[in-house]
Amino acid sequence: MRITVLTVPDCPNAPVVRERITAALDGRKAQVELIEVREEAQAARWGMTGSPTVLVDGVDPFAVAGAPASVSCRLYRDEEGRTGGAPSIEALRQAFTGTGVSASVPAEECCGDDREVLDPLGRAGRGRRAPGERGLRAVHQAVLRHFAATGHAPEPADLAAAAAEASRTVADVLAELGREDFLTLDADGRIRAAYPFSEVPTPHHLRLASGVEAWAMCAIDALGVASMLHQDITIASSDPVDGRPITVTFTGGSARWEPAEAVVFVGQRDQAGPAATVCCDALNFFADSTTAEAWVRQHPEVHGRITSQAEALRIAEQTFGPLLTQD
Repeated sequence: MRITVLTVPDCPNAPVVRERITAALDGRKAQVELIEVREEAQAARWGMTGSPTVLVDGVDPFAVAGAPASVSCRLYRDEEGRTGGAPSIEALRQAFTGTGVSASVPAEECCGDDREVLDPLGRAGRGRRAPGERGLRAVHQAVLRHFAATGHAPEPADLAAAAAEASRTVADVLAELGREDFLTLDADGRIRAAYPFSEVPTPHHLRLASGVEAWAMCAIDALGVASMLHQDITIASSDPVDGRPITVTFTGGSARWEPAEAVVFVGQRDQAGPAATVCCDALNFFADSTTAEAWVRQHPEVHGRITSQAEALRIAEQTFGPLLTQD
């Protein structure tokens, strides 16, 4: 079970809801994450109708029909009719024990185990944000910012200052980042990719608001660039089955998909290795679910699921939104 708590920064009810979630779980295993939402456009993408909002496997069990996206305070009513700023422990317990495939949740968003399917993408729960020690985060973020500014990987000299602050060489830090799958290196130790960016062309082309053009490693990576950089971008891709063009245009935090029926397949291969080889080519845009299903039949070695646009955006923001944040 995946529990996501959406709050505005410094929400006074965030610690309250976290404590109640822990009590409601009563030792039951679950992946719990806290995500800060600052703008209504971001709230709309996540399905947040006030702070805090609790999602269970991507679904709000306390949703009120017709409630608009909002970053204002949210009120909940407990078993005795009293209002408060967080769901009661009993309400949360019922939400957790009652989750699973049901009529209210699209079947394609409930098939399989997200943690298993997305394990290479999320690095076994460790996320894609490099640790702060040994210069890893400083160099990693310098790499990502260079990609964002130029569309290409940096040269070692561009990273020397960040590595020197940790009294390490660029080569040593890059090698460790490569071993931990924050980026991939070629045989000469040069950066070939730093998720979400690729140094070499891929099926997923990016055009940033700055005019910079770049490539993304996969569909989820492409969607994550807008969240990571907090700027408008245009993604140009194509359906792997019939070649139909697919574009996703981010404007002011909102995404417009063409065609409107486009979906994303999220999958992986049953093998060990970095995300670049295990799942990147199994994370694709499709013009509609029909071609996605055809691709799945053609690739029995890949397991995963078809996701809606909203779910793909949530996964992307969860994975890449924090990458350039500072402690």
